[in-house]
This record gives sequence, C-alpha cells and structure tokens, in this order.
Amino acid sequence: MIAGCSGSGKSTFARQLAAVIDLPLIHLDQEYWQPGWVEPSKEWWRQKVSELVKRDQWIMDGNYSGTWDLRLPEADLVIYLCYPLWLILWRATKRQFRFRGTVRPDMAPGCPERFNWAFYHFVARCYFTRKQNHLRRLENLGGNPEVLIFRRPSQLERWLRVQQG
Repeated sequence: MIAGCSGSGKSTFARQLAAVIDLPLIHLDQEYWQPGWVEPSKEWWRQKVSELVKRDQWIMDGNYSGTWDLRLPEADLVIYLCYPLWLILWRATKRQFRFRGTVRPDMAPGCPERFNWAFYHFVARCYFTRKQNHLRRLENLGGNPEVLIFRRPSQLERWLRVQQG
C-alpha cells in the first residue's frame, strides 16, 4: 500500500515498484473516478475497495484514507511518502502541465488533467492536517503491517535499488 499527499509521487513510484517486484498494480484513482470527474457513492466505493484488497497480491497506490480500515489489514507493507511541501507542489504543478487536457496513465478514462486552484488547496490541507493524522495512524499499527516512511526521494530511490537486487 503506497500513500502520501497528492503530488508526492505515489503513482510514479508504484509503477516503478511493480516493474521491479512484478506484482499487479492498482491505481485507486482509476478505480474511484468516473468519466467527467464524477465521484461514486461512499457505499459503492467501500465495496469496490473490499473487492480489490481480496486479490491474492497487489500494489495499491492512493490515499483514500476512508478505506484504510479495509486496506491496512490486507497489506504486508505500507510505504508512506512524506516529502516537503515545496516538492509536492512542484510535482503537482509539473504533472498538471505535462498532462494538461489529457488523461494521465494512472487516472480513470474521461478524467483529463486540468488546472484547478481547489486542487492546490487540497494538497496544502493534506500536507498540514491529514498528513499528521496519517502518520499517527501508521505509528499506532504496532508493526503490522510493516511501515516505511520516506522523507526524501533519495531514501526511496535507495530502498528501491535494494529491492532490485
């Protein structure tokens, strides 16, 4: 399970990890969003995630912390990207320009990338409030599943190289 604030690089890292350890990759954004950026009902979403986590093996990226209670018990490892705000905002901006008007590879069909100030507000809110809640929740797991928190991309890159052997 890969989590972290929006723009931290969860999906990019998930693709890299899936290529290294050859596990099926689930991008939660692809599963959640409906064409035109329509959100599903909470009940439908929880049922969908319940089905996804029952698969034998997976790498799953995305916060959707309202479903952590479903995902954490099924995860062997949680990787949390806890990067500085300036880096998250830079990556989010770069992503918006790179994919503007097109659908990202990790996004649901019919949801083209768009510039949106509300998204930047969401990123900042995640960074200043939700991140602390996420970290507290992960610290209280007691080592099951294993939790790795990366505070710099270089730490994550080093860890990934070790996984490559």
